[in-house]
Amino acid sequence: MNHNVFDGIPVFVKVVQCNSFALAAEQLSHSPSHVSKVINRLEARLGVRLLNRTTRTLALTPDGEVYYQHCVQLLSDAEQTLQLLTHQENKPKGVLKISCPVAFSLDYLRPAVTEYLRKYPNVTIEWELNDRAVDVVGDGFDLAIRATTQLEESSLICKRIYRCRTLVVASPKYIERYGKPHHPRELSKHHCICYSNLKHPDRWEFTDQAGKSFTVDVRKRANINNGHMQAAMAIDGIGISRLPEFYLADAIEQGQLEILLEAYLQRPVEVYVVYPSRKHLSPKVRYFIDILSSQLAS
Repeated sequence: MNHNVFDGIPVFVKVVQCNSFALAAEQLSHSPSHVSKVINRLEARLGVRLLNRTTRTLALTPDGEVYYQHCVQLLSDAEQTLQLLTHQENKPKGVLKISCPVAFSLDYLRPAVTEYLRKYPNVTIEWELNDRAVDVVGDGFDLAIRATTQLEESSLICKRIYRCRTLVVASPKYIERYGKPHHPRELSKHHCICYSNLKHPDRWEFTDQAGKSFTVDVRKRANINNGHMQAAMAIDGIGISRLPEFYLADAIEQGQLEILLEAYLQRPVEVYVVYPSRKHLSPKVRYFIDILSSQLAS
């Protein structure tokens, strides 16, 4: 076996995660020139170019992308092996980096995070509230929460933790001014507030009482990448919006929004926790998923 097979891997992973030689060097307590030499030696040993770099940009090559994924896995396995050898496998510690949609974070994830931090004082949370689907591996997340009507295929492990209805809503002031649609096809004549993170924001799917599915191209008045803002604009009477129930429950209860077109079903929103495929899930991730699943089941 080549005893130099692991040389340069931690430096390479750090450079990719930092997207910068200088920042990686700072975090590794080395000079940028040392880091550059390590990467050059690694590429020479492998016989492939891993990074395309100029004075301003840094990007993985296709070979570099594949190698990076395996290196992240390798370092994770090494860390877990060390934990086993030092008998720390049942004590979550380190940094847990998570991504979650804003509304789900505030109303559902926050209690789980609070309980987790109270129980495991040796863990630090890096919590990114973001409605877009992040690159879990490429951006260095331990896990992400995704709310969707249709989960895209990937190499990630996906565990469903929650399900809720998708609702079409409008405020009483909007209904008073523009009337209430009685069939989804009437939405083409109404003002609609759409979610721009979707591939087709203004194409809404419905299922009638006979079980027949159909699509409506709605009239888009506003295109927004945040569900909270969508709900707020709907409350203000700007238009009709379609959102997961967890964005809308309070406003509906308080009479600020009214559910429309209830006879026409829509795909429920499934909420998943997704994380990289690993044989041995690290304690910090495993224990967090357990707490989150328990919280949402109660």
